[in-house]
Amino acid sequence: MIVVTHEMKFAQDVATKVVFMDGGVVVEEGTPKEIFTTPKEERTREFLMRILPDFNYSI
Repeated sequence: MIVVTHEMKFAQDVATKVVFMDGGVVVEEGTPKEIFTTPKEERTREFLMRILPDFNYSI
């Protein structure tokens, strides 16, 4: 099943795979743990820092 949502907590809790898109283009994909704790792409990190108040990624 594919679910499109802007509810990040929901996606983190129920997804087996997360795809982050920007402008209709896939930026990054991976498990919820990969995307929400150690995103590889700067655009993903920027989005998560803006949307999730307790997101703190340090390189």
